[in-house]
Amino acid sequence: MAIPSFVDRATLRVSGGNGGHGCTSVHREKFKPLGGPDGGNGGNGGSVVLRVDPGLTTLVDYHRQSQRRATNGQPGEGDHKQGANGGDIILAVPEGTVVSDADTGEVLADLVGEGDEIVVAAGGKGGLGNAALATSARKAPGFALLGEEGEQRTILLELKVLADVGLVGFPSAGKSSLIAAISRARPKIADYPFTTLVPNLGVVVAGETTYTVADVPGLIEGASEGRGLGFDFLRHIERCQAIVHVIDCATYEPGRDPVTDLDIIEGELAAHGGLEDRPRLVALNKVDIPDAADLADIVAPEIEARGLKVFRTSTKSSEGLQALTFAMAELVRERRAAQPKAEAQRIVIRPAPVAGTGREFTIRRMGDGQGGFVWRVEGAKPERWVKQTDFTNPEAVGYLADRFTRLGIEDELLRIGAREGDAVAIGAGDDPVVFDFAPQMQSGAELLTRRGDDDRLHSERASVTRRRELDAEYHAAKAAAEGLPRDPKQSWRVDFNEED
Repeated sequence: MAIPSFVDRATLRVSGGNGGHGCTSVHREKFKPLGGPDGGNGGNGGSVVLRVDPGLTTLVDYHRQSQRRATNGQPGEGDHKQGANGGDIILAVPEGTVVSDADTGEVLADLVGEGDEIVVAAGGKGGLGNAALATSARKAPGFALLGEEGEQRTILLELKVLADVGLVGFPSAGKSSLIAAISRARPKIADYPFTTLVPNLGVVVAGETTYTVADVPGLIEGASEGRGLGFDFLRHIERCQAIVHVIDCATYEPGRDPVTDLDIIEGELAAHGGLEDRPRLVALNKVDIPDAADLADIVAPEIEARGLKVFRTSTKSSEGLQALTFAMAELVRERRAAQPKAEAQRIVIRPAPVAGTGREFTIRRMGDGQGGFVWRVEGAKPERWVKQTDFTNPEAVGYLADRFTRLGIEDELLRIGAREGDAVAIGAGDDPVVFDFAPQMQSGAELLTRRGDDDRLHSERASVTRRRELDAEYHAAKAAAEGLPRDPKQSWRVDFNEED
């Protein structure tokens, strides 16, 4: 199957890079074997960023490759070496791209200016190494935090062409010929319906005004309901400042006449919605044909009676084209002048309020009480802490329990009636981490101020003990041979006294 060159809608799966894990390490050097923790932090994962590139006009690159992933952060290392951050991925999109969440339908961004960008998948934070976790009470943590996973989501990219004037009309009405006649655009032109399969853009200069013109292909009756090609391309005129009806006055199809064509297209625009405030012009096209010119003279007064300005045009003889281009330029100038001036945006960061009890977590009771309840703890902070914990390391689990206690989860569970042995599930989704509720756990109560402390910092190594025993035996043997006291320290005192 051939891949089209123009794609205005694409579904993209994006994934931020995972954060690197923190490192657990103890500094060692000669004569200083236990110099304290020196494990470095993991690097942050890369993010996926969409950025406007004015040189692009299609989303075909994302039609070919629908999954993009940023690189992961590197883990930390000993000697306080921080892991490298993952590289961001910059995805170029055309100007006028609307980004929305494919699952919820929420519009995330409308990228309309050069250089506009949005982070659609943030990278995960790197885990802290044991050097960063050390405190005066926890001098040598024997654990580090894991890196967080990068954000993953499916987004929908939808291109809405940015043009000042949109040309609408039935197939073969002459829209592509009109763009070719008033601009340097060279669209495909033929005498059969649906020649134009993609929107065409042209730049028009009328006096001191420069503006862009786009045609919407394939509008027929029922286009707003999915017939023909108009359903896919009606959205391309949503950004247009003005609309020009191009009406074929030389058609030989039965049941067709300029007024009926105008009513049908207006009905489709009304069904699409959101275009009622756009000014309209009417171009009665192909008047170089005698019968078409006569028909244009007949219907022009009726159309003008509706308050629409009518132009008799021909792309063959160029009749009426200059007047039409200057009329379009006048509408564009008026619309641009009526729009408020863009002001520099001031970035204001407002933390989102925490829902529920005012705490950073919520607790729900689940189950029927037979054999104990299940208490579901939800909240951004405890869920993030669970993801950072290495559950194969008892010290890391105890540290997590201490964090929960300081956050107030244990007190809240006791207040709402949780009993020892009840299951406590922490985390969103269908795969939470489940603990057995044990108030005032010994690991937290007895070791709260010493958790993670390395006992080797306070105990003598076996090699040191052996060396001291050998030294004692050596001095004892030497003292026996020389008739000196057995204590080496006493022998120094004796020798010193004798010298005095």
